[in-house]
Amino acid sequence: MLEEARNRWHPIASTSDLPHRHVFHGQLMGREFAVWRADDGFVNVWENRCLHRGVRLSIGINDGRELKCQYHGWRYANRTAGCTYIPAHPADAPARTITNRTFPAVERYGLVWSAEEPIGEVPDIAGLAECDLLVLRAIPVNAPAGRVIERLKAHRFQPSGKLDAADGEISVEAAQEFSIALRSRYGGSETLAVFFVQPVDSNRSVIRGVLDHGVQGAGRIAVLRHHNERLSALRDLAEREAAAAPAPAPIEPVYERVSPELAELPELTTHGRKAALRVTVSKKWPAADGIAGFELRPVKGLLPTFHPGAHIDVHMPNGEIRQYSITNGPGETDRFVIGVKLERDSKGGSKCMHETVREGDVLAISEPRNNFPLRRDAVKTLFVAGGIGITPLLAMAQALKNQNLAYELHYFAQTEAQLAFPDRLEPLGNALKPHLGLSPEQTGAALRELLSSYKRDMHLYICGPGPMLEAARAVAAEQGWPETAVHFEYFKNTNMIDDSSSFQVALARSCVTLKVPAGKTILEAMREAGIDMPSSCEQGACGTCLATVIEGEPDHQDVYLSRSERESGTKIMTCVSRAKSARLVLDI
Repeated sequence: MLEEARNRWHPIASTSDLPHRHVFHGQLMGREFAVWRADDGFVNVWENRCLHRGVRLSIGINDGRELKCQYHGWRYANRTAGCTYIPAHPADAPARTITNRTFPAVERYGLVWSAEEPIGEVPDIAGLAECDLLVLRAIPVNAPAGRVIERLKAHRFQPSGKLDAADGEISVEAAQEFSIALRSRYGGSETLAVFFVQPVDSNRSVIRGVLDHGVQGAGRIAVLRHHNERLSALRDLAEREAAAAPAPAPIEPVYERVSPELAELPELTTHGRKAALRVTVSKKWPAADGIAGFELRPVKGLLPTFHPGAHIDVHMPNGEIRQYSITNGPGETDRFVIGVKLERDSKGGSKCMHETVREGDVLAISEPRNNFPLRRDAVKTLFVAGGIGITPLLAMAQALKNQNLAYELHYFAQTEAQLAFPDRLEPLGNALKPHLGLSPEQTGAALRELLSSYKRDMHLYICGPGPMLEAARAVAAEQGWPETAVHFEYFKNTNMIDDSSSFQVALARSCVTLKVPAGKTILEAMREAGIDMPSSCEQGACGTCLATVIEGEPDHQDVYLSRSERESGTKIMTCVSRAKSARLVLDI
C-alpha cells in the first residue's frame, strides 16, 4: 500500500506557493522537499537537505539560477541540483558527483505534482480544464489521508453563484484513494470541486481543492472564504476523530546515498578521450564576426552540472576533437552554449564546425571539465579577455553579476563586430570595458594601467591568444600581483614539442614501470599498458592529464603550469612533457 502510494503523482504545492525567488517546504509520505522555481520557469523538487551538513534547503536562498544553503554557503544548480560552489574551497570546482537527489515536477490544475518514483502521467480530471480554475487555500489536517477522504464524501458546499442560498444538492462525481470530485447544484447554478488529499505522513494530510471555474473581483474573495470555512470545519471533525483513534506509526522516509547515477550522469568508457554525451545542435548563429555560436541540448535526460570556466570536448563528424568553453550563465543547465572562431589555418576543427555542422545535427561531447575554476571570495575580480578568449570569462562574469560581486571584464578585440555574444555582454552594463583596435604596444600600455590597482584579495583571470596572455602575466608580475592571484587558460600550446628523449616512468600506485620511447608520450604509454588517465586537449594547455611527480626531474613542455609549479618539479602534464632524468615516479 505504501509503495503504491509512493509511485502515485500527488500535489505537493500550489503554483501560488512558488512566488518569485521563494523556496517552499513540501512534504509527502514522510519525506521533505525543497520546491523552488528558477527564473527560467523550471520548477525544482529536491531532497530537502544540503549534502554538507544536512541543513534544510527550504530555508536557503533562491537567487533565480542557483539555490544557496544558508549554513556554509554551498550552491546548487537549477535542474541538475549539482553543487556549483563550495566557499571553503574557493579555488576548486566541486566534483560532479556532489549532486542532490531530484524528483520530477509537473504543473497542472494550478498545482505542483511530484512523487518519489511516479508511474505514468498526472491524472486527467474530467471537468477540469487547464485554465480558468480557482485553486483553494490548502488546509493542513492532523489526520490520515484515508480518514480525510471519508469526511470529504459527506462534504457540502454551495455553487459559486449561490453562496447565500440554502445548501445545494451534492453529488459524488468520482472518488479515488487520494481524491474526490463533488458537484454542487442549486437553482440552475453548479460548481465542480475536486479535492486532492496530500498524504504528508501517516497521521498528517493536506486538502488541496480546485474549482472548475474562476471567479473575479469581490466574488472571488467570497468564494474562497466560503470554502475555507467549510473545509476548516471538516478539518476539525477529522482531527477529533483521529485524536480518538490509535495513532499510526510515522512513515520513515528512505534516504538513499546520493550517487552519480541519481544525477543521471553518463557511464564512463574505459579510457581515452571520452565522449559519453549526445547532444543536438538546437541553434547555430553568427555570435560575432568570424565566430559561430552553438546551442547544444541533450538528446535525452539532463546535462551534467558545470561550473564557470568549464570546457567540453566536441567530437566532430570529420574525426577531429576540439575543446570549447561553456559560456552559459548560472542556472542555464538545460543546454551548453559554445563559441567557435574560424581559424585561418584551421586543420579541420573550426572549419568543420563552421561549414559542416548544422542545426539538428547530433554531436558526441565529453562531460564538462574545469581546470580554470572561478573563485567567488575576491574583494574584486578582473577579467582580461582577448578575442575568442572571452568564452570562459563570460561565464564567470555572469556568475559574479548574479551574486552582485565586484568585477570588471576587459575585452580586447579589433572591432566592435568582433565582440562575441553581444546578447550576453549587454546585461553586464558598466562592468564591461571594451578595448578596440589597439596595437600590441597600446595593448601593453592598457594592461599596465588596469593591472596597476592591485589590492590584497583581488584576483585576475586571463584568457586569449598566447602572446597577449604572456604579456598580461608579465605585466601582472611587474605590478606586484602574487602568482596565486593570477589565473590563466591557454586555448592551445604553441611551444615546439621535443619528443626525442626516452625514459622510464614508474606508476607508484599501479606498481607498474613503463618505458616511454622517443616519439611517444607518457599518456600514450600508460594507455597502451591499460592504465586509465583522463585527457582533453592532449597538447599541454588544459590541465586534464595532470599528474603528481614523486621522484625525478620533469621536462616541462606545457603552457598550463605556473612558474612556481614548474620550479617545484612536483607536477607534470603527461600529454606533452617528458623527463630530464632517466626515470620518473608518478603518483598514479
